[in-house]
Amino acid sequence: MARIVFRLNHVPEPEADAVRELLAEHGFDYYETHEGRWGLSVAAIWLKHDEDFERARELIDKFQATHSTAMRDEFEQAKRDGKIPTFWQLLKSSPLLFIAYWGLIIAVALLTVVPMFQFFL
Repeated sequence: MARIVFRLNHVPEPEADAVRELLAEHGFDYYETHEGRWGLSVAAIWLKHDEDFERARELIDKFQATHSTAMRDEFEQAKRDGKIPTFWQLLKSSPLLFIAYWGLIIAVALLTVVPMFQFFL
């Protein structure tokens, strides 16, 4: 019976491709399902044979450990190089957008809270 070995929801395409390649390299027989038009189905990679699950899961776990470490290191390097903008850099680049967002937040909060206070007065 088929068994889910890797869920694909919110997984970047390069990572999903690497998992597919890993399974193919090691000769696992698998197929893939997609979430569908409305996102109601399970997007996943399934193994066709139950007995392959443990071995495939170990390979994927090892891959994910090295992949997450590499992605974290890449992010930290980008931060050190100044390629990732800080909050203040984003604020300086678009102050009107920042003010507009805060205005919307305050308007929604007032529309939510004011009717309750009027009810009790």
